[in-house]
Amino acid sequence: MFESRVLGTITTINMQKALQISNLRKTYANGPEALKGVDLEVENGDFFALLGPNGAGKSTLIGILTGLVQKTSGTVSVYGHDLDREVSQVKASLGVVPQEFNFNAFETVINTVVFQAGYYGIPRDVAMTRAEKLLRSLSLWEKRDQPGRNLSGGMKRRLMLARALVNEPKLLILDEPTAGLDIELRRSLWDFLIDLNSRGTTIILTTHYLEEAENLCRNIAIIDEGRLLTSEPIDTFLRKLESQVLVFDLSQAIQECPDLGEAMPCVLKDGTRLEVRVNKGVTINQVFEKLTHQGLMVESMRNKSNRIEELFIDLVSSKKETLKA
Repeated sequence: MFESRVLGTITTINMQKALQISNLRKTYANGPEALKGVDLEVENGDFFALLGPNGAGKSTLIGILTGLVQKTSGTVSVYGHDLDREVSQVKASLGVVPQEFNFNAFETVINTVVFQAGYYGIPRDVAMTRAEKLLRSLSLWEKRDQPGRNLSGGMKRRLMLARALVNEPKLLILDEPTAGLDIELRRSLWDFLIDLNSRGTTIILTTHYLEEAENLCRNIAIIDEGRLLTSEPIDTFLRKLESQVLVFDLSQAIQECPDLGEAMPCVLKDGTRLEVRVNKGVTINQVFEKLTHQGLMVESMRNKSNRIEELFIDLVSSKKETLKA
């Protein structure tokens, strides 16, 4: 697995907002309106999730930020730099990891990173130093002289991340960065990104793995059909859940489901696995107290299903019904 050490000290930046979007609209020439007046802010230093189904407008929004898509109207600023008037400053502030592999497959790994630095005017000796640190941190240094086409899918993802970080961006945009990765590699990448964020890099993440948002991000925005449905702290978002099912693995087998009260109905799936539905207003500590009172010891606990996914589906459905009305 790769280490979570990244580049050295990250330069302290002021408390400007990392991203400010106001009334952003995009209508394509063939007619569809991909963005319908989106307002969004991302704080400096945040780890921010941008979620939405396919076709929601996420890729269009990212395309506008990176200069690949021309907006129809609205304003965008990155660390106070207006996208229309200060394009070079905006690009210098960004690092982007797209969904698709878009590097030269015949170029060597190290040259892929070093050549990217050249686009920012970074001297070659500085670029080489940064490239080595990044490739070592991402466990790619041994592959530095291999062409990109020889890498596995997971290594290609990490190469794209190294390339995006060589200019030491203030804002890193990750578009489905763990798509196709196995669980072990995904978890290692999470550790790397958490460490990177702790050193001051603002991160915006789009993902279909909603557990990533819950595990990594502090704030969340949900976009659907070109409209922003919500933007709020994940903790606030999760409090909207009326109930959740927790799975408890018990130390010893039991014969029947314990009586935990009406607010905590449970089902005994087998002798040692207990599923408890915890209604809103009941804390996990209260469940543990009830179990302990009945002499039951818990070895592990987990959510039966992804809570953000449940809320996401409910929110999208309710917003669509409101718009129809």
